[in-house]
Amino acid sequence: MSDRYIIEVGSQQAGIVVRGPDGYRFFAASPRFQQLEGRIFRTPRDAERAAARLLEAA
Repeated sequence: MSDRYIIEVGSQQAGIVVRGPDGYRFFAASPRFQQLEGRIFRTPRDAERAAARLLEAA
């Protein structure tokens, strides 16, 4: 299992997640996803879903 994943939503790079002791920490790739910056997710897929929801709400 990898320690880092790129999170993409559609054709947009949302950010990366890096595995730590508590889960996967999100680092935003653009201001559009800044709201997720620093959040901890259980899995990379959870981070991807959160980024998708953020885009849908915009």
